[in-house]
Amino acid sequence: MSDVLTVPKSRRNIEAVLLLLALGVGIGANFIVGLDQDEAFDRDFWTQGATLVGLVLVFHIVLRFRAKYADPVILPIVTALNGIGLAMIHRLDIPMGENGTFADRQLLWSAVAVAAAVAVLFLIKDHRILRRYTYISLIVSAILLLLPLTPLGIEINGARIWINVGSGTFQPGEIAKITLAIFFAGYLSTNRDLILLAGRKVGPLQLPRLKDLGPMVAAWIVSIGVLVFQRDLGSSILFFGLFMAMIYVATSRVSWVLIGLALLAGGGLVAMQLFSHVAMRIDGWLNAFDPEVYNRIGGSYQVVQGLYGLASGGLTGTGLGQGRPDLVQYANSDMIIAALGEELGLFGIFAIVLLYVLLVSRGFRAALGTRDGFGKLLACGLSFTIALQCFVVIGGVTRLIPLTGLTTPFMSAGGSSLLANWIIVALLLLISEAARRPAATGPLTGPMVPAMQESPVGSVQRKTQPREQEVRGA
Repeated sequence: MSDVLTVPKSRRNIEAVLLLLALGVGIGANFIVGLDQDEAFDRDFWTQGATLVGLVLVFHIVLRFRAKYADPVILPIVTALNGIGLAMIHRLDIPMGENGTFADRQLLWSAVAVAAAVAVLFLIKDHRILRRYTYISLIVSAILLLLPLTPLGIEINGARIWINVGSGTFQPGEIAKITLAIFFAGYLSTNRDLILLAGRKVGPLQLPRLKDLGPMVAAWIVSIGVLVFQRDLGSSILFFGLFMAMIYVATSRVSWVLIGLALLAGGGLVAMQLFSHVAMRIDGWLNAFDPEVYNRIGGSYQVVQGLYGLASGGLTGTGLGQGRPDLVQYANSDMIIAALGEELGLFGIFAIVLLYVLLVSRGFRAALGTRDGFGKLLACGLSFTIALQCFVVIGGVTRLIPLTGLTTPFMSAGGSSLLANWIIVALLLLISEAARRPAATGPLTGPMVPAMQESPVGSVQRKTQPREQEVRGA
């Protein structure tokens, strides 16, 4: 009997139903905000609601034609997070009166970010094409990270991570996390065997060769450089954590994690001793309620006010529009989790965290399903980027770790972060589409020609020929 090829369903209709729920969450939150201010159906409500619906509808239609087998859950989750963020930023604009234009900017950046994600879906037919640009991605990453140190760069709140773009600013490091993930995925998928098998075994640990430590040392130098020259603790942690996660996924060697943690601890201790801005962050974390630390410039005022807001929210929150999250500095960007926690309560924060957990797990699911090593590493790296960013942000707001300048993905005010994270979503959807797409219809293999298949480590293996063709006359 001949084998029957089971073609998976596209599940785009399931995605459409979930999108209706996600839009209901985002637009409903905006409606409640306006209802509290007796402006439930004002111009802002209709503009934001219609724009969000239009953007998501366009993205959904594009997926039906360009990636019909893509994961049906990722887009609804991101839509809900983006919608909640827009509602909270709009709510924080209200006390500012005519000066409150952050929601309009966030809506504009949402349109730009979705357009960029759609462009990625059109320009990249298969994610494996990105592997050709492994070292180009490294060069682009270096340029992006160096841009803020040029005359184009500007310093805001002590950190030099932005550049001037016309009348606004842009953070190149947000795009650098994507290009670095592409470089790490390409490098590790190509050199995995050498990194994995070479080296000396000391007890239960397989130690790498000195020359194989080059990429890790380079990632460490980049992270320390960002910390020292740009004074950005959050991005420093993010870049090094990204590399550590990807090299562990590629090798499954605990020794790499131990070496990375040692480098991180050593670099952190030295930086704390030599650089005042690092020492102030640590002091503000350890002694947040000390009056001297609380009242000084760059002290713990921001994080302590955020903790008070979370405490006043309790389990169920004060209700959207009923709290005072505007008392917290940068409540619409760095501290938006504190603002949401005050008005939605612990239950609301749990729901938001659960959405992030589902998003990251769908990214890992795409990594498990795809057939090539490069795609596995890239999906893991991009998913871990979102996970680590959420941990660093929420950990800083709740005083679990020192507060950093990272933004909450898809929710915080900030066009650079929103643009980068929507591009990550597009790449994850491409990888998930490749994971579920029937092999016979792959764009690189052609119909019913699976003669060449990429192994999990990135090498190309030729399909085994029947024994009777190898030995003639046998």
